[in-house]
Amino acid sequence: MKFFASIGQYIMLLWRVFSLPQKWKIFRRQVVNEMYSLGIMSTPIVAIVSFFVGAVIAIQTALNLAGLPAYVVGFATRESLILEFCSTMIALILAGKVGSSIASQIGSMRISEQIDALELMGVNAASYLILPKIIGLVLLVPFITIFSITLGIFGGYVGILVTDFIGGNNFIEGIQMNFMPYYVAYSIIKSMVFAFIITSVSAYWGYNVKRGSLEVGKNSTRAVVMSSISILVFNLVLTELLL
Repeated sequence: MKFFASIGQYIMLLWRVFSLPQKWKIFRRQVVNEMYSLGIMSTPIVAIVSFFVGAVIAIQTALNLAGLPAYVVGFATRESLILEFCSTMIALILAGKVGSSIASQIGSMRISEQIDALELMGVNAASYLILPKIIGLVLLVPFITIFSITLGIFGGYVGILVTDFIGGNNFIEGIQMNFMPYYVAYSIIKSMVFAFIITSVSAYWGYNVKRGSLEVGKNSTRAVVMSSISILVFNLVLTELLL
């Protein structure tokens, strides 16, 4: 019953979140700030992980598919990065970094009664605090996904050049073979859904902190766990629907 009660509270919170901003100028400024703090500030970790995972995928593919044509390594690396890693795995990384940050930030505002003060002044605190985060990350995450794909493929190319299992030209040939632009669109759609899940679920747990600072830490952990589980579930659903 507690699970269904949490879902009901989450839906009710979203109903409050998606209301028209009271001051559009302030809202636009908040969205830009959230795009920077949640998205741009996350690009270093995305870049590092994408580059090295791309290299590892390429090397492992070259080792395990040694009996097949060399260009298959580039093809398999590209498909793995586009279809799964650069949307789902990056979302899981962002759930840990961005999700915990959102939950702790809003939770700290809850226990310090800043949210209560906003509501006493007639401000829709849920929309004021949460909507810019949702819009900001959802708008920026397609660019993060494309950035991750590009850097992952480059990492795979560097890994192949360093290990010299196959020629670099064979890897490039595999990358170019049978390319389907829809797969990139599929990856971007998934990443936008995951961005909405990360921001909204994390904000829910932060907004519903009821006790002191210890509860903020616990709810931050719950935010990361629930965001990650939701991402994996919706990954399966979206794969069935879109592919």
